[in-house]
Amino acid sequence: MDVIELLETAALLVPEDTATDDDLTVHDVWDLLAHDQWETALNLLEAHAGGRPLPLTLWEQLAHEADRLHLERSTAWCHWRVRETRNGMIRAHLTLGARSTPIPGHGVLRPVWDIGNLSPTGDPAVDIAALWIENTRFLEPGDRATARLVPLTPTQWQHVRPGQHITLHEGRPAIATAVVTEVHLPTT
Repeated sequence: MDVIELLETAALLVPEDTATDDDLTVHDVWDLLAHDQWETALNLLEAHAGGRPLPLTLWEQLAHEADRLHLERSTAWCHWRVRETRNGMIRAHLTLGARSTPIPGHGVLRPVWDIGNLSPTGDPAVDIAALWIENTRFLEPGDRATARLVPLTPTQWQHVRPGQHITLHEGRPAIATAVVTEVHLPTT
């Protein structure tokens, strides 16, 4: 399947008559493709927020096509969405604190988080989740941003709820705090 067929297939997932204002539809994609704006169509699909979630295989195909077209950021984002589809996603407002350097924002970090779990001895335990910071390549110390987390072990995160405070660690003390805003985990 080429990139145009792939984008058309993805757009078909949102029927025109049930689409809301922010939903990607067949009409939107065909209009962009008719004007040879396939990269814009891919970006629109990547930002797709409304409607039904896109299937895992579609994100895998989009990642392949973005890579083939040498769209590095799009490739990384599509691979990230594959991981979100498999392991779930937690969204949070993140504030970076005591750190001397910025942290990268595009899914390369897999930090540990205190989400309230305890070790067998009753001490605080940490759990791993990859980190993607929305709309920025780096988060500077003291800055705030919306973050997306993909848990390494989703079952460890089943108790996390919107409004919960969690902390990011590189040792002691925590280097960032976050307030959970959304939780979408696979059912067990």
